[in-house]
Amino acid sequence: MTSTVRNSRSRTRNTGAAAVALAAAALLAGCSSGDTSDDPLAGEKAEKGTVVVGSNNFAESTLLADLYGEALKAKGIKVEYKHNIGSRETTYGLMKNGSVTVLPEYNGSLLAYLDPKAEQKSADAVNEAVKAKLDKKLTLLKSSPAEDKDSVTVNAETAKKYQLTSSSTLADLKDAAPDLVIGGSPEFQTRHQGLKGLKSAYGLEFKSFKALDAGGPLTQAALTRNTVQAADVFTTDPAIVKEKFVVLKDPENLFGFANVTPLVNRSGLPKEGADVLDAVSAKLDTETLRDLDAQVQLEKKDPLDVAKAWLKSAGLS
Repeated sequence: MTSTVRNSRSRTRNTGAAAVALAAAALLAGCSSGDTSDDPLAGEKAEKGTVVVGSNNFAESTLLADLYGEALKAKGIKVEYKHNIGSRETTYGLMKNGSVTVLPEYNGSLLAYLDPKAEQKSADAVNEAVKAKLDKKLTLLKSSPAEDKDSVTVNAETAKKYQLTSSSTLADLKDAAPDLVIGGSPEFQTRHQGLKGLKSAYGLEFKSFKALDAGGPLTQAALTRNTVQAADVFTTDPAIVKEKFVVLKDPENLFGFANVTPLVNRSGLPKEGADVLDAVSAKLDTETLRDLDAQVQLEKKDPLDVAKAWLKSAGLS
């Protein structure tokens, strides 16, 4: 199935557009004064031989950056971190000017940023389309199987009642859907990547729709309390682990692609560094990332410690 996907990973994470535009303009113009050594937005170039790993301003991005950075360090590559930089508008500029060498990205969301009208037919096709649109100084490495994207997720009570498991697909919900209330952001009711697409791709027609937030606390609470039985939830949300929600597979790729993928500056990352990051991607799947997110966001563990422990367990450090 071909889909045109909105930039879901930035819809609740971005700062205001005006502030971002001003910050990005200042960065790319090289406007700074005073001591900016501790400022992740300073835009200073890395020392030769140092790989600067950046992250956007949400917890999962920080965790992924730590995975990349610590894996590189384990192979003797010098690494510096620039965490919590901001939104994609800012980080993309820093990648282009060489201030950041490596950044965890989501392939479909990045394509939607670069070309909002682009169709997404497969993960490989998305990556090729991204590479064609990227600044010539940048490229993507291999994508991981891990995806952080929209999904239809059911609560534990509903999963038990209708015998739904992590192997179940959206098509398996067809008979149950008329008895279920589904929740999501208001736009989920009218978008193709929402009720319209669920009907056309899977034949799903729900009892009713409840307007909530974009996979946030309102949605999680409504699922937990059974106010809604199904909802739009991001696939790596730690609440899935905590509340034993069940994410239904999307074989028609209604919700597009959001594979975790390293975005790199070509001149800043040595070949051995690319090999290291490809090895990390090969072992990182959605369930693993969800569990790592839960350790950071629910158990309040330091993301650096979580990253180091997983890399060791995966034989990558």
